[in-house]
Amino acid sequence: MEKHQLIELFKSTFPFWDNMTEDDKETLIRSSHHVHFPKGTNVHDGNECTGVILIRSGSLRLYLLSEEGKEVTLYRLFPGDMCILSASCVLNTITFDVFIDSEENSECVVVGGCAFESIAQRMPEAKIFALETAASRFSDIMWVMQQILFMSMDKRLAIFLLDEIAKNNSDIVKLTHEQIAKYMGTAREVVSRMLKYFVSEGIISSSRTDGIRILDKSKLRALTL
Repeated sequence: MEKHQLIELFKSTFPFWDNMTEDDKETLIRSSHHVHFPKGTNVHDGNECTGVILIRSGSLRLYLLSEEGKEVTLYRLFPGDMCILSASCVLNTITFDVFIDSEENSECVVVGGCAFESIAQRMPEAKIFALETAASRFSDIMWVMQQILFMSMDKRLAIFLLDEIAKNNSDIVKLTHEQIAKYMGTAREVVSRMLKYFVSEGIISSSRTDGIRILDKSKLRALTL
């Protein structure tokens, strides 16, 4: 990736860029590199400071992993998003391990964690930006926890399907039952049983080839109330 492209990316991503010294700008540029993550790649295993990840194309999934191997998806990142939880050296008060996988072939820019941390120590604006970005994501995480702890499965699934069609601007959700279960932190059998119920109620149609088609959005929305 060319230097001028990195500069434009950083200008649009970091609100403190123009206030940085020229030396700090050069440090950030030198510590950054363009990375291609093939679909299914583990991007961050929770143990190291991978760095700040800027997503240019594709998508990443952040999740928690229990000792028994159960996954709970926290949120997903798309082009234009930034991942700060992969830079544990910047946010050293975070003591839980977050795992990150590439859901699709993804193009990202990874900013070296040590370089970003060094700048954040000298620039309050950079530190505040990192903390505010993390805080906004914790809001997403708390929403996931609220769903898991306090919502019925039909309501959770209805919310998930509505979010997917809104994100993709399509009435078709092209995800397998296994993928949906992984995103929702539940068993595939539970998702399959609930989708079968939605089919019987005329809310959706479902097939292996066409995916899940939303037939009645009003009924689906009613389940979320």
